[in-house]
Amino acid sequence: MTRLTVAAATLLGTLGLAGCREDGRGPELLAATVAASPVQVTESFSMPVRVTTFTRMSGCDNSPGPYITIEGELALGGLGSRLTFRNNQKGTHEYSDESRVELVVVPAGEAVVLPKQPVLGGVGGNPFIWIQFEDGNGSPLTGELYLGRCVQGLDARTDAELSALARALAEILVEDCANSPGPYISLRGDLALRSGVDAKLIFRNNDNPVGGPHQAQEDVVARVRLVPPGHTLTFPKQPVLGGVGGNPWIYFQFLSGRGEAIGSEALIGRCEQLSKA
Repeated sequence: MTRLTVAAATLLGTLGLAGCREDGRGPELLAATVAASPVQVTESFSMPVRVTTFTRMSGCDNSPGPYITIEGELALGGLGSRLTFRNNQKGTHEYSDESRVELVVVPAGEAVVLPKQPVLGGVGGNPFIWIQFEDGNGSPLTGELYLGRCVQGLDARTDAELSALARALAEILVEDCANSPGPYISLRGDLALRSGVDAKLIFRNNDNPVGGPHQAQEDVVARVRLVPPGHTLTFPKQPVLGGVGGNPWIYFQFLSGRGEAIGSEALIGRCEQLSKA
């Protein structure tokens, strides 16, 4: 659910602003007594991501076991935003002049590089090896994906589509409400991957975990943190062009990388009340 953050709620109290509207359509800024300050809006949602890893190993001696490294990248599904300007409040029956401005704040495919790192652990000899992706709490994000066997000179690429918990934050600053060319607004913020992504390497002495040519033994597991929980990407301040003349009501909404609405539209306030002391 879209909401004003605690920081913004504190700001509302400082400015002497009212809280939620009685009609349930969200927060409304009613009056300002100090200089304009940015308003924050946050949204929690699931973002599609694509993880690509390269797993390489050598040294398949019984002791100390395979030498393994893993590296790759995480491609994000993207994040957009929409500012809507209306000359009356949403839901009224009056004629409404409306203008929308959409901005891409995190491009689809934006990559988080996963640096090369060693994997600790393994079993001696020539184990069969799987990889599974998990979130930072150990909950599976994929099934087990077979990589191969050590003596085959393992150099495996793995691609997997995941859904990662994310949190987006936007700061909207309204600086001027002149009739022409319209409001002067800037937008900045960040995108945090709340759940993180880990890789779990599973070593078994046969290629069938529930049976096979040899008696099954307990799996040996090694985990690698690819993206820590809370990893954040910042999108820089950028101007928003467009709007309607006069003193429009301003609404904000996050969009997916495909331009689909995320959560509900939030009423930021009216232009003059946001921009003037």
